[in-house]
Amino acid sequence: MAPRNLYVAVAMVAAVLAGAYLANRLQPPATAVTAMILPDPNPVPAFSLVDQYGKDIDENVFKGQWDLVFFGFTHCPDICPMTLQVLAAARQQLADAGEETLPRIVLVSVDPERDTPELMSRYVGYFGEGNLGITGTVDGIRRLADGLGIYFKKQPSDDENYNVDHSAAVLAIDPDGRFHALFSGPHVIENYVNDLPIVMAGS
Repeated sequence: MAPRNLYVAVAMVAAVLAGAYLANRLQPPATAVTAMILPDPNPVPAFSLVDQYGKDIDENVFKGQWDLVFFGFTHCPDICPMTLQVLAAARQQLADAGEETLPRIVLVSVDPERDTPELMSRYVGYFGEGNLGITGTVDGIRRLADGLGIYFKKQPSDDENYNVDHSAAVLAIDPDGRFHALFSGPHVIENYVNDLPIVMAGS
């Protein structure tokens, strides 16, 4: 290539790169669709419960990774499995897109009377590998739920087929073990795919 043509080619490439740079600078920053990011994240309250293997755990279990925490129960007929499936699908889409930071899915039982560690292990396994199930005593669950602003109440029943009312929010806990963001319902896969990278980039 002649020197003059080389200079022209270099100039054209530089112009294209400069245009792309300016276009990126002029684009509005990505914003979360549904996630409410806390301006001052709060540490997860102290608690003492067990995981799906019966191992004693405390608040430190939430340190070292991003967690998506949902309070529900294995006998839940609709909201719980649908929400966990949305989280699992969103995590898979992020993985397929090359996202390196993938959150762990955590189910905290609001029905520890029925949700044994063995049952929790099978249940969280339905939604992929690496998920965490937490159960224990009602008082222990209540302490954790109250500290995170989560409501739940067992409904009166004459048999074991009772229901448990509970909040449907999903909480994002950052690697420092802090309540970092809140996802309210309805839970939509595309919203999580959009919002999670934004939330996780802000820690």
